[in-house]
Amino acid sequence: MKGELKVTIVCSTQDRASQNIKNCLLSLRKWNPESSKDELGVFDYKEFRIVEIAQPLIFQDGLDKKLYDWGYPASLIIFASKHRSKDMRAILTVHSTGNVNEAKFGGTPKKLSQAAPQAVRSLLRSLKTLSENEEYEVTLECTHHGPSDLDVPSVFIEIGSTEAQWLDEVAGRIVANAILLLKDDESPVAVGFGGTHYAPRQTALILSTDVTFGHIFPTHALHEIDESMIKQAFARSGADFAYLDRKSMKGEERENLTRMIERIGFETLKESDIKEMDGIPWEFCMQLRKRVKEVCPSGKPVMTNGIKCALSSCQTCICPKVKIAKINPSLLCEAEKLDRNRLKSFLSEHNIAYIEYEDGRFAHVLIGLDDSCARLAAQELNNECIEIIKKNYNVSLDKGTLQICEKKFSPELAKSFGIDDEKLYGILARGESVIINGKTINPEMVYETIKRGIKLN
Repeated sequence: MKGELKVTIVCSTQDRASQNIKNCLLSLRKWNPESSKDELGVFDYKEFRIVEIAQPLIFQDGLDKKLYDWGYPASLIIFASKHRSKDMRAILTVHSTGNVNEAKFGGTPKKLSQAAPQAVRSLLRSLKTLSENEEYEVTLECTHHGPSDLDVPSVFIEIGSTEAQWLDEVAGRIVANAILLLKDDESPVAVGFGGTHYAPRQTALILSTDVTFGHIFPTHALHEIDESMIKQAFARSGADFAYLDRKSMKGEERENLTRMIERIGFETLKESDIKEMDGIPWEFCMQLRKRVKEVCPSGKPVMTNGIKCALSSCQTCICPKVKIAKINPSLLCEAEKLDRNRLKSFLSEHNIAYIEYEDGRFAHVLIGLDDSCARLAAQELNNECIEIIKKNYNVSLDKGTLQICEKKFSPELAKSFGIDDEKLYGILARGESVIINGKTINPEMVYETIKRGIKLN
């Protein structure tokens, strides 16, 4: 209906793949033709609108304003287009538009369009599912051409890479169906940095995790990116964080990008971080990461399956709060040295998140969805640590302090009996006696008892 905000699929009469997609769309649903203006072909179906133009799609700066003026306002613009590449592979692509530097192929220099990351995710995932039995590769592309002067969110969806694919009705139907299956999710949004033009790691993350991407910049363009461009990319993507394809760039590039991203108030997440937060509401993830930085700046949160299930079934509020509880770090450290696997198993079986340092050690902080859950888990962890220590040492409890008695081989005592051969140290340490100058030295003679106390919270 004219004047109504709709998802607008823009097709060009100059683009054979675009015409293929348009014809497939028209054949799949019963569209209502609208009166045309300035030789526009316009068709409506529910929340969708097809607008056919006679110009190349990459030169459509300001099209959102023109559509509004023509009485066809868009909530989202999907450019149905062809993809051309020298490798001639059969490919279906999705990407945002704009220019990092000069505008060789439409758009404005150093300007990015308003990205549509949720549409990018929906289209890419639908293309992957629909092309499962076809010989088409499905991938993102980096931001690389016009238009860039668009304030309505937009995305390109393309068939490539030669005329054989552009005219392939199978490809046209796959793309048309992907458009008609459009979903508006609320996935966390990243700006991507690094990788090749086809952004393989970013593609894999959208297909396997809950995140999506706005603008993506390949490794070869990183030297042209300054803080102003990063700020624009975050704003025009509506992004929550940055993802760096770390293996695709030099350490100096990575550090420089990270500094600029942090200066404008955002953080970078690794692939492991993104996978760790999979299935978790993004608001909770942000709370969690902020709280972890406060209590343990060098640590990273680890989400157990238990807390993920608890979050998915939580009906009490839109976003649960992060609650923390602590145990004595010395107690945890002592137990971890003795039986790390047992502690790992204990933590994994509880409805909590916990923190690991970069070297893999456990931090003494547990995270729950409410105070009682966090405190109970901390108390149980406290008891688990005590049991591990009891298994290895003589212990006693005195006024809230765990007293540990440890018998330890003493080289000094051994030397006092005239033993200075380190091979004999090893024999004594194994619990065997040695004879020195006709005198038998038993192991208990060269062991000392070390006592230490750990204050329990």
